[in-house]
Amino acid sequence: MKVCLIAEGCYPYLVGGVSSWIHSIIKLFPNIEFNLITIIADRSISGKFAYQLPDNLTEVHEVYLQDVDWVGKYNYGKKPVKLKKKEEEALKSLIIGKDIDWMTVFNMFNRKNISINHLLMSPQFLEITKEYYTLRFSDITFSDFLWTMRSIYLPLFFALKCMPPKADIYHCVSTGYAGIIGSKALSLYSGARLLISEHGIYTREREEEIIKAKWVQGIYKTIWIEQFRKMSRCAYYFADLVTSLFEQAHSLQIELGCPEDKALITPNGIEVKNFENIPLKESEDPFINVGAILRITPIKDVKTMINAFYYAHEKQPRLKLWIMGPDDEDAEYVADCHELVRALNAENIVFTGSIKTTDYIGKMDMTILTSISEGQPLTILEGFAAKKPCIATNVGNCHGLIYGEKDSFGDAGIVVSIMNISEITSAILKLANNPELAKKMGQNGYNRLMAKYRSVYMEENYKKIYKTLAEMSGVTYTEEAFILQS
Repeated sequence: MKVCLIAEGCYPYLVGGVSSWIHSIIKLFPNIEFNLITIIADRSISGKFAYQLPDNLTEVHEVYLQDVDWVGKYNYGKKPVKLKKKEEEALKSLIIGKDIDWMTVFNMFNRKNISINHLLMSPQFLEITKEYYTLRFSDITFSDFLWTMRSIYLPLFFALKCMPPKADIYHCVSTGYAGIIGSKALSLYSGARLLISEHGIYTREREEEIIKAKWVQGIYKTIWIEQFRKMSRCAYYFADLVTSLFEQAHSLQIELGCPEDKALITPNGIEVKNFENIPLKESEDPFINVGAILRITPIKDVKTMINAFYYAHEKQPRLKLWIMGPDDEDAEYVADCHELVRALNAENIVFTGSIKTTDYIGKMDMTILTSISEGQPLTILEGFAAKKPCIATNVGNCHGLIYGEKDSFGDAGIVVSIMNISEITSAILKLANNPELAKKMGQNGYNRLMAKYRSVYMEENYKKIYKTLAEMSGVTYTEEAFILQS
């Protein structure tokens, strides 16, 4: 049995979060052969893996969303491939977005001699774009509109040109470009099955990014957002099963077009035994330690965290902030964070770089997460495993993890508003000045973790899902394939 994992912008180049989850899934099933299709911006990070790949991950295929069109490169001067009438109609349905004929689109890009360059510069693409422009956008400059449409469809066409290896199950770790490749695989291999696992809701995350983005303006934001919605609806349509991490995400998937009978909730889980016998805070440690385990990137909003901690530290000088995690993803943002610390003349803030979580988390008095977007953060669960309360912004499933979802364990920390410095400051001081409350909240988090978020529950869920899809695909397998790695 073979599973092809398809991921965008994460594994195996970045550590933590979704990447850690993918790595654990591969290692969880050592008797299943995995392939990986990994989608990245361009060739500049090709092969720069942050993980030692498991032995049962036998192939890695990179897909670049900005690249040379290799067919087109050697096809200049030759007659462009002519689209069939059905293909032209399918292209029109894709661009205008009505009743998209995805199977014809897939089959068109399965043609070896299809050229992205020629397609984007073709009379057909021009005429369809003109029609779309006349229907909805005739009050803006057409030349700008045309080049924007080409820039929107360039990465999608590169994804569509990907020829995935044959597998029994295609497991996409988001919708978007990954979902497109997984959906296309079904046009190539009869009997294959498609699983979509969303940690965050891809469409909503892209909407948030585009709304805030400076590189796209005005009505073009709407066009980009609609493009991502098209791709997600495609993935939901072709998928056999679609998983989410929590109830709110499940409801949002259905709202965005996922059939309810396909949608499952499969919460994250962590291995609690890894947090047994970890180093603890020494009795002579004079500090009240606040631990932020994260990637230093804008989406984690580290600047707000630093500002909030600065004001909390003014009132409680024993506070110490530990910012722990990779700092090589966004050099400009990392530099801004260090400059902010210098400008504030802030004390007791430590940047550790990448760490082993279990070496540090036991020494913390609380954890903190000030993200502007999350799914179901593993760092909160890891803090709970060490019986640490968490301060987190009200994004993703943070509210459910901290305050519970139909359980009686009690508060396991404090939920605050996004980018609200005063709320975050107050939350830090509340836990810092009430150690018994912090201890009780940490125990509540541990109890909630043990009841619902242990790795064994997640492992059994995916064992059942893979077995179900294998049976649907008609593949012959042995029970040994589904023996979980202990």
